[in-house]
Amino acid sequence: MPVLPRHALAVGSAGRHAAAAPGGRHRAGRLRELLVAGLVDSFGLSLGWTMFTLLAVLVGGLADAALYNAAMLVGVVLSAPVTTWLANRWPGRLLVRAAAGVEALLRIATLVGLVLGWPVPLIAFGVLVMYTVAWVGYAGMRAEVAAVDGRDRAMTGYALSIAAVEAGGTGLAALLPFGGSGLPSTPVLTVVAIAYTACLIPTFVSATRARVPSACTVAATPLVVGKLPLRMFLGGGLVMLLGSGPTLLSVALATELHGRTAVAGAALAFSMGALVSPVAVDVVTRLRLPPPVAWPLWAVGMVIGWVLAPAHVAGLLVAQFLSGLSLTAFEGVMDARVASRAEPGTVTTALAWSAATRSLGSALAVRAIPMMAGAAAVGAAAGVAAGVLVLAAGGGAALIMASRSRSLA
Repeated sequence: MPVLPRHALAVGSAGRHAAAAPGGRHRAGRLRELLVAGLVDSFGLSLGWTMFTLLAVLVGGLADAALYNAAMLVGVVLSAPVTTWLANRWPGRLLVRAAAGVEALLRIATLVGLVLGWPVPLIAFGVLVMYTVAWVGYAGMRAEVAAVDGRDRAMTGYALSIAAVEAGGTGLAALLPFGGSGLPSTPVLTVVAIAYTACLIPTFVSATRARVPSACTVAATPLVVGKLPLRMFLGGGLVMLLGSGPTLLSVALATELHGRTAVAGAALAFSMGALVSPVAVDVVTRLRLPPPVAWPLWAVGMVIGWVLAPAHVAGLLVAQFLSGLSLTAFEGVMDARVASRAEPGTVTTALAWSAATRSLGSALAVRAIPMMAGAAAVGAAAGVAAGVLVLAAGGGAALIMASRSRSLA
């Protein structure tokens, strides 16, 4: 989420080396400011969203929780074209502040609507719009990170910081006291609702000093979708389709499989996995595994532990640790690759489409779990997905070797 001191510079090789350029101390301070804003926002979001999901499970079961999570992911998908349109017209300062303001209103509206028993489709629509605007702002903030330092490790480090603090918010929400009716008390809900919305204030304030211009300010013509790395986006979406479903439904699945108290442990395990993800990224980088091989293997890590999750709570913890490691690493690696190939002035839009295609795959995966397997059978579904992904990695390696053999012939 950091900002470059030279507003005309957004991405590319200059962005990758910006941290070493003159003025690096100023950039480091700005990076810390924006990182703190992002961490506060992420903690409040995870706290409120986990409470929202727990209430959804209590009121409507796994099906309603899956619907709301799918709406969330579809909102992320829709954020890509919205970000494309806005980034071509608005500077980062206006884009992030407007998104934060609208998101704050929708956070409180959807939570209150769920408590008051509003129709499920209306709440799902509110969730969809909320996450659309949330990820419009998030794309702008991630563009700033890529501009300062677009290396795989740096992007993964940013992602793991967010993942770690989100795990803290998730765990806290799971440990909050619920009344005899099975629902949290009014004071608890009030405190969560306030934190859920007020945590956006640092983001709103920090955005006043954003320096990323609109794409039209930097590029001669607005970015069109056809110029984006669509094959890379497709690969990311397929990875998330096969690997991310159980992880993104972990709150609901943990509650269904082992009770609400298991949610906190699962969140902590995910956080621990996220914290060691840079080590895994360094290993894969040294091995120089190409994306057609490395990306399916990241997805194997996301899903393989879920084979054990239904049997015992320890299996759930293993699944979440591996998911935290693999999901955080994959998102950081993919975003770094996308940002490094983006044209000047287009990184915000490129990262928005990167997140959108991943979320489209995740939305399909999240909706498929309750329809095809359910909580008890998630282990079997995870085993099948892991097998398919291993075959995909092997196939990618074979194709690359065949291509190299032809080029040498």
